[in-house]
Amino acid sequence: MGLSRRSFIKQTGLLGAAIGFPTILPNSVLGRNGEIPPSEKVNVGLISCGNRSGFAVNYHTYEKSQIIAVCDPRKDRRLISKKQYGNCDDYNDFRDLLAREDIDAVHISTADHWHVPIALAAAKAGKDMYTEKPLGISIEQDIAARDIVDKYNRVFQYGAQQRSMVQVRMGIELVLNGHIGDVKEIYVWAPRGKSGSSATPVIPVPEGFDYDLWLGPAPDAPFSQDRCLAPAVRNGIFHTYDYAIGYIAGWGAHPMDMMQWWADNDGRATIPVQFKGSGKVGIGGLFNTLTHWDVECKYADGLPMYFMDDHTINAKKPHPGAEGSHGTLFVGSKGWVRVSRASWKVSDEKLYRKGKNPGEKRLEVSTNQVHNFVDSVISRKQPVDNLHSAIRSDIICHLSDICIREGRKITWDNEKETIINDPEAAKRMSRPMRAPWSL
Repeated sequence: MGLSRRSFIKQTGLLGAAIGFPTILPNSVLGRNGEIPPSEKVNVGLISCGNRSGFAVNYHTYEKSQIIAVCDPRKDRRLISKKQYGNCDDYNDFRDLLAREDIDAVHISTADHWHVPIALAAAKAGKDMYTEKPLGISIEQDIAARDIVDKYNRVFQYGAQQRSMVQVRMGIELVLNGHIGDVKEIYVWAPRGKSGSSATPVIPVPEGFDYDLWLGPAPDAPFSQDRCLAPAVRNGIFHTYDYAIGYIAGWGAHPMDMMQWWADNDGRATIPVQFKGSGKVGIGGLFNTLTHWDVECKYADGLPMYFMDDHTINAKKPHPGAEGSHGTLFVGSKGWVRVSRASWKVSDEKLYRKGKNPGEKRLEVSTNQVHNFVDSVISRKQPVDNLHSAIRSDIICHLSDICIREGRKITWDNEKETIINDPEAAKRMSRPMRAPWSL
């Protein structure tokens, strides 16, 4: 499988010191014929082999990285991934994978309720991490995750891949360089959530399925088809509040992350301070996250941002550029720009021609989210979608969810990082965790 960068440096460093002069290493170690030497190769462990793990194939096809171990509490899934990545090592428990010294980084593609607990464990184990969106299932988890960067000095990539799409970067650069004038309002929307489904009938846990580990910090619950085994779109882990906050973050993370990329580079180091809205929560079935939402978020300087599901925004038609299944729309004093994973659209065709040379304010260029992460592991520079940015956009999604569930306007204090003057709403900033798991 090759040496990890860590093992390579350690072994060759000790060798040189013992001999007393520079060591001459063979080509097979340093790399030849254009091959990447082990000193630069990143060894990756894949944690969870479900639907979202398919993106990890980018490590396998990139010359600077390789997957050397996979992990999943479902034996059937991890054995498929094991075969896909050259019969690599496989584990049931992520803690066994993290204990390996030759793994440099991990790709975390678990259910949402596992993202932050595993990320913190990975940081403490000295691993860099690519973590799927959304970040945590509570604001408390998001803030705790800051230890990953600030305390353990780890490289962290957020899995909202639009920052590696050229049309998104070009569109946001137009906004940053003033081509639509002053930004007056912003619209963010994503696909609506799912309702219904059932926790019954209760069925036996299949052989090779470690259900206790699958649940982890989530509450005890009966094993059922819709909770654990349904196809990806209607799988319980995306729409059940024990494991997620629903599509408002699970899908909303994508367009909200695009908005946050602009905000980070527009000098907005803080998130909106007021949230008010309405929505619908799935009732009468297993799925109990928001199915629809319509939230007005307001920054301290008065700039409004409207966050909705696709059904709501297409029904309201608040702006000619606000249409389709998802998007981020910037409306300025002189025009507008809409970006999405599918395309970008502008108010004036002339703006397209300015996209290649928008002005002095430019964003980091990335063409592949995984490759950008691997390069950052090597360089020790934080990647295009860093943790601090992810925390800000994720908290916006949480506050939007909370104001709907509480049925009233809430106020956020950016300095104290808490909901103020509303003790009941503030309680929703944290979630209990099933013993023995904790942050």
